Amino acid sequence: MIPALLFIFNTVINLYIFVIIASIVLSWLIAFEVINIRHPLTRQVQQVLFALTEPLLKPIRRILPNLGGLDFSPFVLVILLEALQIAVNRIFATGSILGV
Repeated sequence: MIPALLFIFNTVINLYIFVIIASIVLSWLIAFEVINIRHPLTRQVQQVLFALTEPLLKPIRRILPNLGGLDFSPFVLVILLEALQIAVNRIFATGSILGV
């Protein structure tokens, strides 16, 4: 039972990281005017990605200092999600977070 739950947990984390990366790439494509934001499909994809990522990115943006036009909050979120994934996997594999 636990391996199945770990598989589902890891899959959800990995899919969410993929959504974050897709959001980053889409924002770059929009910023460099490669994709037209006025296109309905582009706008809909952007809204979905924003709705999926913003609840976790907003608290990180409040903590991080303003770096001008650079937003490092998605990178911080990916690092935190990876750390969470490693910690949970280690807890269930060894029984402690230290891996001892």
